[in-house]
Parts: sequence; structure tokens; C-alpha cells
Amino acid sequence: MILGDLGADVIKVERPGAGDDTRGWGPPFDQAGQSAYFLSVNRNKLSAAVTMTDPDGQALVRRLLVDADVVVDNFLPGTLERWGFRPAELLERHPRLIWCTITGFGSDSDRPGYDFVVQAESGWMAITGEPSGSPMKIGVALADVIAGKDAAVAVLAALVQRERTPEPSARRLSISLAHSATAALVNVAQNALVSGREAARWGNAHPNLVPYELFEAADRPLVIAVGSDAQFAACVRALGLDALAADERCRTNAGRLAHREMIVGAIRERVRTQPAAVWLAALERAGVPCGVVKPVLEALQAVEASPLTGVAPQAPGAVRRPPPALDQHGALVRTHGWNAFGVV
Repeated sequence: MILGDLGADVIKVERPGAGDDTRGWGPPFDQAGQSAYFLSVNRNKLSAAVTMTDPDGQALVRRLLVDADVVVDNFLPGTLERWGFRPAELLERHPRLIWCTITGFGSDSDRPGYDFVVQAESGWMAITGEPSGSPMKIGVALADVIAGKDAAVAVLAALVQRERTPEPSARRLSISLAHSATAALVNVAQNALVSGREAARWGNAHPNLVPYELFEAADRPLVIAVGSDAQFAACVRALGLDALAADERCRTNAGRLAHREMIVGAIRERVRTQPAAVWLAALERAGVPCGVVKPVLEALQAVEASPLTGVAPQAPGAVRRPPPALDQHGALVRTHGWNAFGVV
């Protein structure tokens, strides 16, 4: 979808009958029977249902490969080869083709890739949730999302690189959900690597910054995210906590980490005395990063979003076509190939 947003012509090859699994991941379904899950990531594509074990279906895919720039697949290892498609050979035959395989756990693993399992095994669940609670997954299938973004970045890099290094090996890409998710630990991973200590769950707090967490105002929760010594001084003055502003122990982040409970406790008691809007106004005037906890529908009011095509891409992306029904463009693709985009 990212490549389609950026202007690529994308043909989604699906199995007849059921199509993409996420077509059935509902409710909710829209009035046309499309699942919200499917709609969220399938705009700007044409759909062609193809039986990959059938000679006619295989012939269609081979015709499409002739003029394709990029193939993206997420089959388990060995599946394509059983159907007679060997990416290494096809890359030799088509010198401009880029082939990206997305897997759950790498090209040598036959484990299916599901976001929840990856979140468990990548370290995410171990660091998510309240300190005294159970491990918790993130509320979005974020491992899937990050792997998709990694794949899009890799494809774009390969498109540039093929002009300079056209060798097949440079055009063969492999992205795994597990690697993308583990790499996304970023500072948490580095904390563990540098300290040699296992990462912990911090709930809504931050392991390296204080105050950087959720606080309950009189009417709704808000977050305060202090990232510098100057911001801390501005924060406690905006909150009317002059004693903390004058406390030498709190002047540096290291000192604030050492006195986390004292600082957070004082801010917590102060914030609960007034509605969130009062504190947001004061903190924003002082230049302190802060915000209220918004439910999803409220958050969506700040962006362009559609029940059919989802949250609009940022520039230079554009929504050009709604998500397709299963095999909606199959006849056109079979007749016209890539030229089907000119007659849709």
C-alpha cells in the first residue's frame, strides 16, 4: 500500500474464493461486505484471483513478471518453488526485477508470521504493561506495520541501487517481522546491551527520563514528557511546584532518575487538583511537551480519514483507488496485463 500511495501500479494476486485472509477478519464489515481490517491496508491496488497451482494461473503470473519492477510475496519457504517459481532464476531472467519476501522469522524458518507471536518473542511484551502486571501486547499490529515499512524502504533503496548494481543478489530482498520488531526496540535494546541488565516493564513511565509518564487530572488523563533540564524547570514552574524547581537534586536528568518517586509523587498530587485543560494551557505556554489521552475517534478528527480508504497518506502519497473486491480486476489483468491500469 505504501508503494501504491507513492504512485506505483500494484496488482494484488489472491487465491480464488477466499482471497486475502483479512477479508474475513470482521466484523466490522462495511455495506459492501468488506472487512475494516482489509480496507485499512489495501487501497491503490487492483485485485486478480489466481490459482497458483493451475498452469493458466502460473502463465499469467509469468506474463506479469516480464514488465514488473517489484514482486512482494509472503509465502512460507518452499511454497513458490513447488509451483515452479524460483526467485533466483527469475531474477537472472529479468534483469530489472526486484523480489522482496516478507517472512515471520526469516527465510530459513517455516513458522507462520503472526504479529502477536512476534510481539511475544521480540521482547515487546516483556516491556509493555504495568510493572506488577502481566506482559502485554501493543494495541496495534505494530510488528506487521513496521515490517511493511521496512519492506517499502528496502524496495525503494533497491530501485535506486539496481541502476548501479544490477546483480541478482542485490535485487533479492528478505524482510522478517521478527527482525523488524527486535530492531524497533532501539533505545530499550541499547539500554540492555550497555548495562547488561534485562529490560523491565515501566507501564506509562520511561526508563531514562523523569517526568515522562501519564498523570490523572481532575477530569481526564494527560501525559507530560520532559526531555531536557530546561523543560523540567519550565514544567515544575508551570505546575506551581517551586520547591522542585529550586531542588538541586532535580536539576539534571540523572538526579531526577534517582529521585523518581519524590518528583512523580509531587506532580501527581498537583495535577489531580485541576482539569486537564488548565494544565495543558499552562504547560504549553511554558513549552513543555504534553497532551491528553484521546480515544481513537477523537484522534482521527485531526487527520484526513475515510471509512473506505483509511487514514490518508502524508505527501507525496495519494489515494487514487479504493480497496478492491476479490478479483474485481481479474478479467482486465488477464486481458491487458499491466495496461489494465489504463482502462480501470
